[in-house]
Order: sequence, then structure tokens, then C-alpha cells
Amino acid sequence: MPRRPPHEDPAPVLVTTTDALASLCERLRQEPFVTVDTEFMRERTYWPELCVVQLGGMHDTAVVDTQAEGLDLLPLGALLADESVVKVFHAARQDVEIFLLKFGAVPVPMFDTQVAAMVAGFGDQASYDSLVRALAGAAIDKAHRFSDWSARPLSPAQIAYAAADVTHLRRVYTALLDRLETENRLDWVRAEMAALDNPATYRTEPEDAWERLKPRTSNRRYLGTLRAAAAWREREAQRVNIPRQRLVRDETLLEIAASAPSDAAELARARGISDGFARGKSGVSLLAAIAEATALPEEALPEAPREKHNGPPPSPALVALLKVLLATKAEQHDVAPRLIASTEDLERLAAEPSPDVPAIHGWRRVVFGEDALALKSGRVALGVDGRKVKLIVSPG
Repeated sequence: MPRRPPHEDPAPVLVTTTDALASLCERLRQEPFVTVDTEFMRERTYWPELCVVQLGGMHDTAVVDTQAEGLDLLPLGALLADESVVKVFHAARQDVEIFLLKFGAVPVPMFDTQVAAMVAGFGDQASYDSLVRALAGAAIDKAHRFSDWSARPLSPAQIAYAAADVTHLRRVYTALLDRLETENRLDWVRAEMAALDNPATYRTEPEDAWERLKPRTSNRRYLGTLRAAAAWREREAQRVNIPRQRLVRDETLLEIAASAPSDAAELARARGISDGFARGKSGVSLLAAIAEATALPEEALPEAPREKHNGPPPSPALVALLKVLLATKAEQHDVAPRLIASTEDLERLAAEPSPDVPAIHGWRRVVFGEDALALKSGRVALGVDGRKVKLIVSPG
């Protein structure tokens, strides 16, 4: 069991040299856990620009200026890779993506307090502010939330704001850990952390980028052009390091896929595409990608995204009943409904005889899945007892 955070928070230290970072990380590697946060800029770039890393231990609170001249982040990489120290984040995904890009690996082991809060009954995607109020008895100063973290020097107010994130996070973590251990739910959290531990979670393959656009057609020729255009945008945005939407907007990409332009003049007719862009290096490479897709044989074109389930659509009434059951079981077990079952899970449960969905596996089956299958088969029904919904076992 990790030690409790001290009552007196250590004063934050600004780290700007490799020696100071190495000394800090060596101390933190002796701790059972370290709280981690980042400040970065991404408004003008494809790749996140790491500006600050905050680290909190029992006796250290540090703000690492990652843009300090001559600073080598190698000691930080070693700390994040040390399996004897739990790395604690809140809403870890963007932070972990940055570290994966920097060090080629995700931090191990990890604990995400947002995931843990969902398991512990704090609702869907509990905000850091709400957890700090509920579990640390403090309030977050939001004055510097939208600071330009790339500007130097960092102000004392920015340093204090950044340090507070990892200071409060220590108390949030230990409070959640106590609660989850008491309720025997730590295994639930570990199961949910599997996706965050997987490097594939943070990578977008250019050839798969078209699927995010959710095209509403089964025309394979159109889908082939869209796949090529979306893959081009992903690679080009990475190459010039600008946000993909700033390069070419989604709606423009869909229009280009529909028209499949063959020259610069046709490309320039698409909304948001200038004549200069169409005739420049980016336009030429986009037209080449489209031409290559146009020449593909039918069998090489992508299939339309599969429907969520096969067969007739689910009964809206049955889906509604399953939603009531889900809300009832979530209330009973004090866990976020979204963590137990998604809307797609419920629709597949209603429509398919034996759906292979997360809601009928592991801890979810115990909490919800068994009763959902019983409700669907008529072995139980829903009733009302006073002000609460309850399950009624069907006779026979």
C-alpha cells in the first residue's frame, strides 16, 4: 500500500538542467508512485509540442522546462520505463501519446484516475476539477489553463499552476486507491487500463484515416478515392507539421473523393482549395494519390464499414428496456453506465442471439451481462419497488 502524501506539499522546483533532472528522477524512482502531467501546444502543429512536464513524489514537486537549452530528457524516459514505480495520470491519453513519440514506449505501469473514478462511481469522464474538490478538498485555479506554455520565461504563476496539478493528483490517487481496494475493484481498473497500455491506441495508420470520416455510402470506388485522399492528408500534415484540418478540412476531403479530380483546375473547384494549393507541391501529390486510387481494380477497393450488427434492426423497445436495466445496475453498483456497456453493446444485445460484446465478459457480465441476457430471454422482468427499479424473476 503506498504511503500517504505528506500534509505539507513540497515547494515546486523548476528544473532546467540535465543534472537536476537526473537527480530528481533518481529520487522519484525510489517512490511507490509518481504523479505526472504535461503542458503542450498543438493548435498550430500536427505533432504536439511538449513544453512542460510536471512530476510529483512524496517529497518532490517539480516543473521540468522541456524547452530549456541543453536539457536531455533521457532520465525522464528511464523513470517512465521503471516498472517498480506507478505512473499516475488523469485522462492520460494525450500525455501518453507525447511520451510514446518522445521515448518510443508508453509509461509502465500506469494508473489513470479518470478511468478509476468511473469504476468508483464518479460518473462518466469525471473531470479533474471535480475529483480534486471531492477527494482532495481543494479547488483548481483555472487562470492559466490557456497559457502559452511555449513562451519563455515561465512565470511564477504558471509554475505554481502547473505544479498544483501533480500535487492534488497524489491525494486523488491515494483516495481512489483506498476506495477501490475496499470495494475489491482494482482488477476492474486494470482491465480498463489495457487499452491505454497498448501503443496502437495512440497511432493512426494513414491508410485507416478515412474510417474516421464515417462516409455514408457503400460505393467502393468513392471509398477508394477517400482512403487515398485521407492517407495523403495524414502523411502531408505530418510532413509539414500542421493540423490535418488546417491542411484540408474533412468536408473538403469528402467532396474531393466524390469528384475525384484529375487535374489542378478540377481540384481547385473544391471548397477550401485555392488555385495556388492545387498547382503547388501539395496539390500535385494529392492528385497523384487520387490517380493511383482511380486506377485500382475493383477487388483492391475498400469495403463499406460493416454494420454494427447483422440481420434485422433491434427492437427499440428492447433497447430501451436494456438501457433501464443498465441504469439500474450502474446505480446499484455505483459505477459509470458507459463503462459497463456502450450503446452499440445494447443494440447488439437486443438484435443478435449471441453477441460477442464486452458487456457479457469479465466483471461486466457479473454486474450487468447476466441480467441483460436473462431479461432478453424473458427469465426476468423489470418492476418498480417504491422509487427504485428492481428485477422480478419470471415464474417457471
